[in-house]
Amino acid sequence: MNEYRINGLTIKENLLQLAENGNKKFTESLHPGIENVLGIRIPALRQLGAQIAKDDWESYLQTANTYYMEERMLQGMVISNLKMKDIEAYLSLVARFVTIINSWSVCDTFDFYGKQRFVDKNKKRVWLFLENWMKSDKEYEIRFGVVMAMAHYIDEEYI
Repeated sequence: MNEYRINGLTIKENLLQLAENGNKKFTESLHPGIENVLGIRIPALRQLGAQIAKDDWESYLQTANTYYMEERMLQGMVISNLKMKDIEAYLSLVARFVTIINSWSVCDTFDFYGKQRFVDKNKKRVWLFLENWMKSDKEYEIRFGVVMAMAHYIDEEYI
């Protein structure tokens, strides 16, 4: 399978270009123990994620790498931009993403497409999805469930 390209460049080439205006040392200081940090500014990464989501996102996700921390973030940002009618297919993509989370920022930069509207429309199903992650024995899977629950379920029924 050919490597996915956007703007005439591979994802790695796009990321390395964005890293030129990044903040590598600062980002590394926030992520002790996390290797391969480029320090790309979040707005620039979100913009690339939105661009990929409008393009051939399926090809991108099939060939996406996880070497750089920002490659992991980008996968979540692409998924955050996907408006899908099939909630199970969407949650399947999210689940795949959750398994590659390796830092607090990869976790915390993700949100569902449509944010609270999406959750409100699918309240019980999304809660069950999050509950499974909160029961995990893996640090960042638990964090994902908790962060999403705090973002979307701070109400009397779920507290």
